[in-house]
Amino acid sequence: MGAGRTDTGVHAREMYAHFDSDTSFDIPTLVHKLNSFLPKDIVIYDIIPVHDDAHSRFDALKRTYEYHIHQFKNPFIDELSWYFHQPLDIDLMNQASQLLFNYTDFECFSKVNTDVNTFDCTIFEAYWKRGKNDQLVFTISANRFLRNMVRSIVGTLINVGLHKITLDDFTKIIESKSREKAGFSVPAHGLYLTKIEYDYINP
Repeated sequence: MGAGRTDTGVHAREMYAHFDSDTSFDIPTLVHKLNSFLPKDIVIYDIIPVHDDAHSRFDALKRTYEYHIHQFKNPFIDELSWYFHQPLDIDLMNQASQLLFNYTDFECFSKVNTDVNTFDCTIFEAYWKRGKNDQLVFTISANRFLRNMVRSIVGTLINVGLHKITLDDFTKIIESKSREKAGFSVPAHGLYLTKIEYDYINP
C-alpha cells in the first residue's frame, strides 16, 4: 500500500509503502534483491519495521512538494524542470504564497469530479526561492493535497508573477472555490514529492 499517488511524470525523492509479512528476512539482503529487478527509475533505500497497524497513506502527518522551473534553456535538466523564460516577479509570488495560510478550503485548485469528502488542507509552508543555474523552486508542505493541487497553485502563482492577476484576484480565486477561475496546471515533470513525515519514522 503506497503513501499516495501522483500524476504521470511527477518525480518522488521520497516515497513510502507498507506491507504486512509473517516471514522473517534480512533487510539488507531483501533491499538488494528488490533493487536488482526494479526498473532503473525506482530504488529501494530501506525497509523499516513499524507497528502492526501502521498505514503509509493514512498515518502521514505532513507531505512536502517542490516545483522546479529553469529560466534559461538547459537540455541537461529539461526532463526534470519546467523551462519558462518569461520574467517573473518572485517577491509578489511569495506575497501571494503567504495568502494560502489564510485558508483551508482549496477546491479551486482541485481537479473537478474528484472523489473526496473534503477539500480542506492545512498548509504549513509555501515559498519561492532562487536556486542555482537560473532555477526557481517552489516549496509547499501540507497535511494532505488534492488531485492536481500543487500544479494548479503554481500555475496561478505564475499568473501573479506575470502581473496578469493581482494579490486581491488571487484571494478571490481561492474564495470562489472554482477551478475555472484558477490558473493553468503547470507540466508534471517539474514537480517533486520530496518528503513524507510520520510520528513513528525518523529517517
